[in-house]
Amino acid sequence: SKMTSLRRVAAPLVLILSTATAFVPSLLTSHTTSSQLAAEITLDGETIRGPITPLGNFVLVQTKDTLAATSGGILLPDQSKKKSNEGEVIAAGPGKLHPHTGVRIHNPVKEGMSVLYGEFSGVSMVYNDEQVQMIRDDDVMMYYTGVQMTKENVTPCRDYVLVKIEEEKLETASGIVVAQSVTKDQVPCEGVVFKVGEGRMASNGEFTPSPCKVGDRVKFKDYAGNEVKIQGELYSLTRMVDVLCVIDE
Repeated sequence: SKMTSLRRVAAPLVLILSTATAFVPSLLTSHTTSSQLAAEITLDGETIRGPITPLGNFVLVQTKDTLAATSGGILLPDQSKKKSNEGEVIAAGPGKLHPHTGVRIHNPVKEGMSVLYGEFSGVSMVYNDEQVQMIRDDDVMMYYTGVQMTKENVTPCRDYVLVKIEEEKLETASGIVVAQSVTKDQVPCEGVVFKVGEGRMASNGEFTPSPCKVGDRVKFKDYAGNEVKIQGELYSLTRMVDVLCVIDE
């Protein structure tokens, strides 16, 4: 009778132990999966604990390949162009605090937007085996949503002005034709305002509007503009403070 009682007590214990053992592999598997997920996030070849979160007015941008369109509309990488200064925003900080007033100057770009920034702006990094750039919102000249820049979707950032550059005149007022080789190194500094940004932000967080408006013919400082081609047409991005005058026609 003692043996029978022991068997009755042991049977449930064996069942409990068997059931507990059955859960051990799944716990190990779950732990292994978490470790693998953590190992997927890398920065410059080193594993980090989690995703990068930009602070202040910093913006993390994944650089885009420079593309050129053939006559048939097929986009091909243009090997002759400089390093791309265009990319998609992966993450962005909330914006910086003004050093004197403490007012939050909001970041104009958000995750998913595409931006055009200064050629030598920011710090290059390799994040999850992808080339990225950490820049400031002050470095952003223009932003847009969509696959490519178009005249409809681009927006100059803050105090930038987008100026349409017209074709050079190769004939003087007296009718003398100037050889194109003579003017090839000249940087255009005149054109018609195509779009303007929201303005320059003051210390109180409010914007000072642009001194020029869409449709104005303007002249800006030599070498102050940043040339960009949109849908095959030449434009220049320049800051409002670099616009010298409005030319009456």
